[in-house]
Amino acid sequence: MTFKIGGVTLANRVFAAPMAGITDRAFRELAREMGCGLTCTEMISSQALMHGSRRTAQILDIAGEYPISVQIFGSNPGILARAAQLVVEAGADLVDINMGCPTPKIVKTGEGAALMRDPRRAGDIVAAVVAAVPVPVTVKMRRGWDAGYPDAVELARVAEEAGAAAVTLHGRFRSEFYGGKADWNIIRAVKQAVNVPVIGNGDVRSGPDAVRMLADTGCDAVMVGRAARGNPWIFREILDYVETGEELRPPTPEERVTMALRHFDLLVRYKGEARAVLEMRKYLAWYTRGLHGAARLRERLHAADSAAVVRALAASISAASRQEQGF
Repeated sequence: MTFKIGGVTLANRVFAAPMAGITDRAFRELAREMGCGLTCTEMISSQALMHGSRRTAQILDIAGEYPISVQIFGSNPGILARAAQLVVEAGADLVDINMGCPTPKIVKTGEGAALMRDPRRAGDIVAAVVAAVPVPVTVKMRRGWDAGYPDAVELARVAEEAGAAAVTLHGRFRSEFYGGKADWNIIRAVKQAVNVPVIGNGDVRSGPDAVRMLADTGCDAVMVGRAARGNPWIFREILDYVETGEELRPPTPEERVTMALRHFDLLVRYKGEARAVLEMRKYLAWYTRGLHGAARLRERLHAADSAAVVRALAASISAASRQEQGF
């Protein structure tokens, strides 16, 4: 089930989507352990990278990771090209260009999904980055800005002509953000329009979803986004379903809490206790979603101020779940 993008060989066709504030080093480590074929950093501002931002330097902590894609964003071809060189120097195996972020603060400066309204500039950006680095360059885009603008088929062709090694397509318009249902028909249309690998993204929440996307669209790989929050098992589940056609049992409450604490320990290692405690508020809420006492846990998490408190809260939710099940 190995898969190649340019000269980079990947173990499989199940990838993790870049997500701001989520796909940090701790997340990526767990995803790879669960079989994820390709992980990607949070998106990095090309401007911030050029100015030596401390936060950007932390996002670019990728030493020893393989395979690792680094996603950059911007609107100036020259600056993006230099940013790409810097991330390759840091160890990137692939460079991904963000042309799909719908966030207002990104698109108002002509970056992210705003580039879908300007295919010529998008092509200039891809060409500049491809010329600047020796690794494969990929592009992540959306279905389009909205129905009144060129869609992803046109932009994918532009990207391929400019030298992109693969394109990833999220099947929603920018105007939809993450609402509604992803349109997989546009993924099929893009696959039929270009010769480079096409990675499908949007509404892949399970093994059956992944198999349906592969079959319905003909895409070469699938990318999992929000469904992986607090659920690193999804990569293992998808890979197993693709191979066997059978769904694995979901993780038990105890397994979910154990994984949450493992995630917390990694955050402490890479970011320090104070930062890890703050970030674990969202992660522990995701890991324990639906468990007995989870709503109360979320309230108490906002007051957590130390690693000991976070671990005690996790232990309490695990104990409550066991008691509910009669253990």
